[in-house]
Order: sequence, then structure tokens, then C-alpha cells
Amino acid sequence: MDIKNSLPTRVRHDTRARLLTVSAVTDVTPLMRRVTLSGDQLEGFTSLGFDDHIKMFFPPMGETLMPPTIGPEGLVFEGARPPMRDYTPRRYDPQAKTLEVDFVLHGDGPASSWASNVKVGDPAVIAGPRGSMVVPDAFDWYLLAGDETALPAIGRRLEELPRGVKALVVIEVATPAEEQALTSAADLEVQWLHRNGVAPGTTSLVIEALRKLTLPEGRGFAFVAGEARIGRDAKHHLIEERGMPSELVKAAGYWAMGEADAHLPH
Repeated sequence: MDIKNSLPTRVRHDTRARLLTVSAVTDVTPLMRRVTLSGDQLEGFTSLGFDDHIKMFFPPMGETLMPPTIGPEGLVFEGARPPMRDYTPRRYDPQAKTLEVDFVLHGDGPASSWASNVKVGDPAVIAGPRGSMVVPDAFDWYLLAGDETALPAIGRRLEELPRGVKALVVIEVATPAEEQALTSAADLEVQWLHRNGVAPGTTSLVIEALRKLTLPEGRGFAFVAGEARIGRDAKHHLIEERGMPSELVKAAGYWAMGEADAHLPH
């Protein structure tokens, strides 16, 4: 195997803002809502990596938001800068010009409030992705773990994996009702971990499960995401305790307990 060509690579994209329309709203589970966005402005949308993220903008209820312009200083809005959050492009169909985005319904922040009240026909403004981490299909096994905020990325990656590889999946969710049907051509081994009333971000369920996990033989790639501590603990465990090469472990903090709109590395 050519080791160099089997490492994840970064691809940069031209940043563009798009004004789209909500064309479907589907509840995947009681706390996970899938919003389908559509429109001609999706022409040229590019998302090469399962862990990509777009910016979504959430103006106050009843207000219309126009797409920002892209300048040397980044995004420039007419008027006040609206709240924005990062979301995974769950599924993009270039022929139909549709983009699916999954939202965890929790709390009363701008994103959760928008997703809780969104209706078909509502406008939506997105920007990005600015870049992609492309993980080649060059490994014997893949470890995908995290809390429910990582599910869109994990679900997308599983659908992309080829037949003949092993996929170990460890996911923490609120209750058994939040388990999703995961599809993949890969050989799947899935563990669902349930908080059962315990607040998200306060458990050690994921790291405890990882410590008990028997990793397959061969060369593997690990992706762990969710609350910042989950990614941090998992990265230390996999690199320092398991001896995985650091370039083959991607750990991302998607949110931080007690911090709104925490700017965490992806």
C-alpha cells in the first residue's frame, strides 16, 4: 500500500453563500429533524468529505435574511450579523438540487428554535463548505463514534464505505427512541449508548465503550465527534493508549457544554 496516498487530504473550496427554500421536513427520530433545502443556487455545491460543515444563518423569527457577500474579511451582511451555526451536509443530490441537513432538537437556541418551527416554503441561507477532509477508501477498518450531533457525519460516511471493510460504530443518544437505521455496504458493528435522562455532555459513555472495544487487525481510521470532551478524551485514548498514528485519528468538538456557538476546530 502506498502510505502517502492513503492518508486523509484537505481540499479547499471557493466559499459561496446561497439562498435556498425548505422543500421537506421529516422527523428521523423524536429529537432529530431532517430539513431538505432546494433551489437553483445549489448548482456547483461541493462537499467531498463526510465531516464537511456548512454555515447556516438564523435571523429573528419573521425577518428575511439576504445572503451575505464574501469579502477579504469574510462574510459581509446587510445590517446586523445573524446567529449562525455549523451543520453537516447529510446528503446532496446534484440532479435534484436538494441538500439534506439534520438538526438535533434541544434547547431554545436560534438553530433549534428554527428547526422546531420550520415549514416547507421557508427561506434558508447557507455558506460553504470552505473545504473538505477526504478520507480515502484505503483502510481495513473504520471507527466512527460520538454523540447524536455526530450522527449526520457518521451516517453519511457509512453510506459511502465500500463492501469488504469493517465499520465499528459507537453512538451516544438520549434514549432508545433516538436510534436510527444505519445503512452501509461495510460490515457493521454498532453500539448504541443511552443517557436515559442524564444531560448531554455530562457522561463518559463513549470513552468507556471505546476502552472496552477490540480493534480489528489491519490498518484503521478513527473519527470521533460530539461534545468537546468526547473528542478530546477519545483522541488521547486512541493515540496515547492504543498507539494509533495521530494522522489517522480525527477528533472534532461539535459543541461545548455551557457555551453557545463555541468555535471549535473541525
